[in-house]
Amino acid sequence: MSDRVLIIAEAGVNHDGSLECARALVDAAAAAGADIVKFQTFRADRVATRSVGKAEYQKRDAAVTESQHAMLQRLELDDAAHADLIAYCRARSIEFLSTPFDLPSAALLTGRHGLRRLKISSGDLTNGPLLLAVARSGASIILSTGMSTLGEIEAALGVLAFGMTAPRQQGAGEAAFAAAYRSAEGQQALGERVILLHCTSRYPAPPASVNLRAMATLSEAFGLKAGYSDHTLGIAVPIAAAARGAAVIEKHFTLDRTLPGPDHQASLEPTDLQQMVAAIRTVEAALGSALKVPAEGEEAMRELARKALVAARAIRRGERFTAEALDCKRAEGGMSAMRYWEALGRVAGRDYAADEPIEL
Repeated sequence: MSDRVLIIAEAGVNHDGSLECARALVDAAAAAGADIVKFQTFRADRVATRSVGKAEYQKRDAAVTESQHAMLQRLELDDAAHADLIAYCRARSIEFLSTPFDLPSAALLTGRHGLRRLKISSGDLTNGPLLLAVARSGASIILSTGMSTLGEIEAALGVLAFGMTAPRQQGAGEAAFAAAYRSAEGQQALGERVILLHCTSRYPAPPASVNLRAMATLSEAFGLKAGYSDHTLGIAVPIAAAARGAAVIEKHFTLDRTLPGPDHQASLEPTDLQQMVAAIRTVEAALGSALKVPAEGEEAMRELARKALVAARAIRRGERFTAEALDCKRAEGGMSAMRYWEALGRVAGRDYAADEPIEL
């Protein structure tokens, strides 16, 4: 990937189970200028038990009293919907991406639909079997790291390194994963196929909980490109992440934040998404080079803005330059005002009119 920030518009489950709404989300992401529109692929029976409760943010919508399992069932997209959305994204010139939450969903995305890139959610960073299956699929992986420690991330990367490099007949396990992570082959595979996303798994996330500096910690600790998955309100924090060098920015969006459902309230609406993308592209251009040299167009400005050494009054030939006779002003030509002390005490070689640049 180049230095261009990869912007993922996270539609997630904000389609509310409607293919028509999912298509409209694709349209909004494409219109905003995002590189990728991302959905979520799962089968409720493979993701959650029927007795598991909802997260606190999922309980805020008092109009929706269903269980987590029932909610997930309602938000599923079937195989036909995936095929439709993939084709629609291709027609709209935006990449389709999805997060698989279970093994059949991962197989659907990489096998049946041939996706060459997947996103793994923070909740599945410790789902070893899913990590191994995705690694063995050959797909590139964007791995979100919300709720995790550096040790948990290293363990996850060990599973990925093993899946990317070990023969299928080789026995899996913690020792094998650790060995694969330490190997040169494993490190190379991770560097080629994995990007880490710093993330705070709160919905919405208070800005004080974000700790954007941890994004650099991920990159330094694991030698991998790092980005940021944002759950704060508004667009300030993802823009700041881009300014800090994020390789990827992921942000939830919706067609209408007032809709009932688990993720709408913490999402951007299309106009805000468009503003975020535009701002990130501006920041991206502004980052430029690390070299501190005059930028294009500054040479001409330097001639006008910098001060030259000039005569403060008329000076006769043979007169010595004194502090009273010299001044520093913007002028056409002349030598730098930094040579003021060099000029003091020297003898004028000719007459000077007031404001005329001094020559030594």
